[in-house]
Amino acid sequence: MDEVMTAGDATARYRSAASSLSSQMTILPSNLPLLSAFLAFSLAQFLKLFTTRYKEKRWDAKRMLGSGGMPSSHSATVTALALAIGLQQGIGEPAFAIALVIACVVMYDASGVRLHAGRQAELLNQIVCELPPEHPVSNVRPLRDSLGHTPIQVLAGAILGCVVAYLMRIPH
Repeated sequence: MDEVMTAGDATARYRSAASSLSSQMTILPSNLPLLSAFLAFSLAQFLKLFTTRYKEKRWDAKRMLGSGGMPSSHSATVTALALAIGLQQGIGEPAFAIALVIACVVMYDASGVRLHAGRQAELLNQIVCELPPEHPVSNVRPLRDSLGHTPIQVLAGAILGCVVAYLMRIPH
């Protein structure tokens, strides 16, 4: 038997589809954890301009795009994400647990593995500079040595992420 669609059925389906599309299109502005993470990352990268200026007495716009430096944008991002999820959904939710574990891994990696890799790159660059010009490795491009973060830089990024996530949840 063939089904017959009435005008009322068609209108209800249209409204349902339009409502679903509308809610999908506004997912970014209403996704507080995602916005908090992006804002914390952007602020941390922007602040690196000023911390570099203070430390090195020069402006370096490349710092906004590079890794390393004060504050840690990785720490700010994952901390803002975890705290925003915790504040929005509760700390008993699986999403918060996942975000917290990822935040801990990222911050550990930033102050551990990546920091030491950067220090090794600095040492290797120094060794290459001291090689005689005829050595085959003497003309190799220097390794990036600003990879990781000190524990203070990681802590500063984490504090920034917490502040951003907390302020983002306050109704304006």
